[in-house]
Amino acid sequence: MIKKTIRSIENIVAWGQSKLSAKQFIFLSSVLVGISAAWAVVILKSFAHWVFSFATSINGILKLSFINSILPIVGILLTVWVIKRVLGGTLEKGTSQILFAVAKKGSVIPRKQMYSQIITSSLTVGLGGSAGMESPIVITGAAFGSNYAQRYNLSYNDRTLLIGCGVAAGIAAAFNAPIAGVLFAIEVLLVDVSIAAFTPIMIAAATGALVSTLVLDESVLLNFNHNQSFAVRNIPFYVGLGIFTGFLSVYYAKNFQRLEVIFARLNWKIYNKALLGAMLLGLLIFVFPVLFGEGYETIRVLAGTDPGSLLENTLFSDFRNNKLALLIFIGLALLLKVFATGITFGSGGNGGNFAPSLFMGSYAGFVFAKVFNWLGMSKLPVENFILVGMSGILSGLFHAPLTAIFLIAEITGGYQLMVPLMIVSSISFAISKKFEKHSLDVKKLAKSGNVFTSNKDTNILASLHTESLIQADELTLSPEENLERLVSMISNSNQELFAVLNPEKQLIGLVNFNDIREIVFSNFKVKYTHIHEIMRAPEEFVNHSDSMEQVMRKFEKTTQVFLPVLKQGQYFGFISKSAALEAYREQLKSMVIE
Repeated sequence: MIKKTIRSIENIVAWGQSKLSAKQFIFLSSVLVGISAAWAVVILKSFAHWVFSFATSINGILKLSFINSILPIVGILLTVWVIKRVLGGTLEKGTSQILFAVAKKGSVIPRKQMYSQIITSSLTVGLGGSAGMESPIVITGAAFGSNYAQRYNLSYNDRTLLIGCGVAAGIAAAFNAPIAGVLFAIEVLLVDVSIAAFTPIMIAAATGALVSTLVLDESVLLNFNHNQSFAVRNIPFYVGLGIFTGFLSVYYAKNFQRLEVIFARLNWKIYNKALLGAMLLGLLIFVFPVLFGEGYETIRVLAGTDPGSLLENTLFSDFRNNKLALLIFIGLALLLKVFATGITFGSGGNGGNFAPSLFMGSYAGFVFAKVFNWLGMSKLPVENFILVGMSGILSGLFHAPLTAIFLIAEITGGYQLMVPLMIVSSISFAISKKFEKHSLDVKKLAKSGNVFTSNKDTNILASLHTESLIQADELTLSPEENLERLVSMISNSNQELFAVLNPEKQLIGLVNFNDIREIVFSNFKVKYTHIHEIMRAPEEFVNHSDSMEQVMRKFEKTTQVFLPVLKQGQYFGFISKSAALEAYREQLKSMVIE
């Protein structure tokens, strides 16, 4: 029945494609992709909210967070089982895979990403894993956009645009923040888009936000009825908060990566590793229940009138009314969040770092404001600092200050905090960028040499393989021989550049036909001139493992049309600039017109 319904919808859309102009069809497509992404959000958020409500009600009976510690263990083990038994043993995590798909896979995202992220993240985060759902939501939306475009044979440009639509709709639906959705799609994932692309992305974001508003209960989403205005006298403190959140972003990024490496090196069976990590996470959540799940509910409590209620039904419930104990509890939770999230990921769970960044930011803002208030240095509005702190960590971790600014502005229902949001986000971003060249999601790509930028030329070059352009069967020379064999080679081949090798096959020089044109027509010089007398040292050489972007930089640096290639220190062949440019043109043609 479901398959029949889907097929009927696809036939209607195909009929619409035949009747509409290309531009009109893209507008229609942006709405459909936006609806699909929004429903993914509805499913994930509803399930997570139901589980949290269930755990809260049980805790109210038990008076301690036993259930909070058990559910994440169950969730992670179930996630690992699904990945191994249902999803073929592999699952790509993190929004960096979208960048990789756009730059190197022609914006083709596997079909299974349309459902695998929803299933696994709902099990992990829905059952209490200390991570966020926004990354799985973004990947799911991107997969909807990519596969929709493939279904209707759209070009690379349109596929990429619809990926952006899915991403924008996912973020917009998750927070009821359409502007933030548009900015996230453009600022973080699809920087190289034209002005014309804004309209479909905005339509998709608005659609996602609308569906979310109509279907989801407001309590499921992160939002605040903010009514405290910004005071100019607090600017120095906002500057301090920006510095604080900037260094916290670096702290989070470095420790998260360390935990990933530790779990990756742990040569255990998959279920043993999952059980170890899940039990460690369960222990952390038992002591600090605020680390359970996304943590959005605790942010609302923190910004409310009774933050001490966070200590209820915990080991520290006796200190509920102790302000110092509460501050220490919040500070420790702030520092431990990265470990809870890193363990969730490392043990096999699925989720994202978006929610943890908002969690950390809110807790950082609370601690910062409370410390200065108790020191008597000022009377800072704690709620303002909680909200602005979220923008600081989000900006620092994702290197996305605009997204951070407008997301917080939208979820607070106004723009009264625009100035402090700009101050904190920009300072945090600058500090994070100083210590971490790439954002958290992109760093893994950077380590593997697959980091991509907003430069379309760079992305196209990244899709080319250096090895496929190497001419490895070129004729070579010995330094001690005369020019007779060289003349014979020139006469019987089209080769213009010859490598001179020593007995160990190492490159020691180059001979260019254009440099010796006069010599080869003199029989005397041909017979009594040796190769080492006319060869010249190479200006530059290419390593077999170099990317095409590196190769093209070397061509520009030397103005040469051929460059020798070395593999493990030995001569391997030549690479031609004309061949590289031709491959670039062909790849560009295939990506734009398909």
